[in-house]
Amino acid sequence: MSIAAVRDYFAQFGMADKVLEFSTSSATVELAAQAAGVIPARIAKSLSFKVDGKAILIITAGDAKVDNAKFKNAFHTKAKMLTPEEVVDLVGHAVGGVCPFAIKEDVAVYLDCSMKRFPSVFPAAGSANSAIELTCDQLEQYAQNVQGWGDFCKGWQAED
Repeated sequence: MSIAAVRDYFAQFGMADKVLEFSTSSATVELAAQAAGVIPARIAKSLSFKVDGKAILIITAGDAKVDNAKFKNAFHTKAKMLTPEEVVDLVGHAVGGVCPFAIKEDVAVYLDCSMKRFPSVFPAAGSANSAIELTCDQLEQYAQNVQGWGDFCKGWQAED
């Protein structure tokens, strides 16, 4: 899939024109933050794992890391990230552009509470030089197959 597929996906919501396409790479949290002009924590990174033979996505703030104990507690298995080839095959986007939009139907999406401290976040939009700015409510509304919010991560600081 691609940025075109994500634009088509957002067209049904009247949001296709909100997809940002950068002239530089946004394939990593740091590059995406530079391209979007925000701090890295506001990049909503998509992490791809295999659970029970199927792909899942955990969407986290850019400064968060999956906590292995929390993952195992939630999914009853050890965290095993997909290979780049598996990401394309099972999720539908290439690494660097993985997002919870225009994905394969059986991919479950989990949103991490680490993003809720920001007024908006920037998930990728299907390519290694794209993003879309969304509030957390919009992210929950527009992401496919959302299973809800959880606390899967460590390494980030909640605002007091």
